[in-house]
Amino acid sequence: MTHDTHKRDFSTNARLPGISVLAAAIGALSTLAAFVLLSLIHLFTNLFFFGAFSFADHSPAQNTLGAWVILIPVAGGLVVGLIARYGSDKIRGHGIPEAIEAILFGKSRMSPKVAILKPLSSGIVIGSGGPFGAEGPIIMTGGAIGSLIAQFVKVTSGERKTLLVAGAAAGMTAVFGTPVAAVLLAVELLLFEWRPRSFLPVALACAVAGFARAIFFGAGPLFPLETVTPDAMSLVSCVIAGLLSGALASGLSAALYKTEDLFGKLPIHWMWWPAIGGLVVGIGGFIEPRALGVGYDVIGDLLHQHILVGIAVSILIVKAIIWVVALGSGTSGGVLAPLLMLGAGLGVVLSHVLPGGEPALWPLVCMAATLGATLGAPLTAIVFAFGLTHDSNALLPLLAATLVAHGFATVVMRRSIMTEKIARRGYHIYREYSVDPLERHYVEEVMSRSLATIDANLSVREALATYFGTTQKHRAYPAVIDGAVVGMVDRATLERFSDDPASQSLDARIADLLKGTAPIVALVDETCRLVASRLAVHGLERLPVVADRESLRLIGLVARSDLVKPSLAHFEEEHKREQFRRVSFSRDSKRFPPVRRAG
Repeated sequence: MTHDTHKRDFSTNARLPGISVLAAAIGALSTLAAFVLLSLIHLFTNLFFFGAFSFADHSPAQNTLGAWVILIPVAGGLVVGLIARYGSDKIRGHGIPEAIEAILFGKSRMSPKVAILKPLSSGIVIGSGGPFGAEGPIIMTGGAIGSLIAQFVKVTSGERKTLLVAGAAAGMTAVFGTPVAAVLLAVELLLFEWRPRSFLPVALACAVAGFARAIFFGAGPLFPLETVTPDAMSLVSCVIAGLLSGALASGLSAALYKTEDLFGKLPIHWMWWPAIGGLVVGIGGFIEPRALGVGYDVIGDLLHQHILVGIAVSILIVKAIIWVVALGSGTSGGVLAPLLMLGAGLGVVLSHVLPGGEPALWPLVCMAATLGATLGAPLTAIVFAFGLTHDSNALLPLLAATLVAHGFATVVMRRSIMTEKIARRGYHIYREYSVDPLERHYVEEVMSRSLATIDANLSVREALATYFGTTQKHRAYPAVIDGAVVGMVDRATLERFSDDPASQSLDARIADLLKGTAPIVALVDETCRLVASRLAVHGLERLPVVADRESLRLIGLVARSDLVKPSLAHFEEEHKREQFRRVSFSRDSKRFPPVRRAG
């Protein structure tokens, strides 16, 4: 039994400590950016609704403007439209799709304009009554901070992605105080991988942001709540709540992009769209003032059952309409807080009819289920709801309802609200991921060990006659001297020297022709994925496998056809159906042994 010291659970990365230090610094800066963003929201709320220069936290629902309140969101939308057109159109939208697009299709590069204009524009929109949360803008702002710092350091595109995501997740942590949920959001929506090289720096940034948050916002959950342990009957209610939350999420997503399509048909420049959306927001705010702004206070009242059912229905309808219209107009704002309010509103309505569990449980459950189904990130939503409330008794209902909602949305919707906008720009994102079969297997598992080699001391003429004549058995051969590889030789390489029959090159040794060129080789402890990439980069079909790069002692050969073997095994695992046992109710079933069926 051999001990394979080169095989590890995870790949090593000597740069991980340095990237982690940068991520920690980015986490602190993102927390500061979150404080600035929330301060801007408070400032503009006071300026727009109360005519006061103050950073105090006041709800726009407390305004005394009467019908004049309708014009406030219009003014905010107009200002943001101008900023987007003459500043940067990257500030439009709710932030997370833009971050995903930068990661997957922009080499994780974001501009300094975004880092400045995104919080400014979001502060103006939300401060003027926009029905959004601060999390989307801070995710994009934190991501921009991480990306900008990475652009001043010599890093790879993958490392820059890690730092961008570290800033984004840290920003979410700072706003909500949910570091574990922020890490899960990074995994489910932003990183598109599960590796220590990216996961650890992001988690460290969130931890730093979680501790630093106490300096600016205090400690403790945002919406403290404690419900009783659910009974068995609660499972039925969880299924119902999950299905209705999934339906709400699917309906909101469909309505949002239908609205965006309608705005796209308007015969005016998109710069004016946020002002038009602001008019709808203003009318909705006049009808139901508590639908304006971030609404954290309203979310808390819904979770604690401090709002009557009739008012909850009113908030639910108005908030849904103005949020869909405002976001469809291309203004700047987040989606998490509105989804929390809409889900909690649904839960308040259902709490009076669902059997099992106490009424206070269902606003929390529907809040998480709606969020998870809309984002396509159920684990994030479950842990997020727990982080907001610290209600451990609700974990089981949260798990059941959120996964039901996610399953409903997965069946009904082709894409989530996070990826639909990117798809409309011509990019498709496939969000399922697993360990690549080529990453799980090593060269030594697939390489050929029966070797035919060419002595590099032979002349070109002798090699052509002996190995590439009518009895040629292989397309290429490793050329070796005393067992050490000097390169790969094929017919095309040798025939370059045989065009002129009188050429003296035909009598040259193969070793002399390959002299000065380092052979391209594979090592036994390299993954099949790494070797496949090397073959693609150099346009080769096979590589010699050597014991180490110093001795270059030949021990095998790996070809493209060998690298197909892990993928074939994976394909069979996924698609070949087998039956090993057969249930029979016949009295003579013992006469017929179990059979294995394949198809």
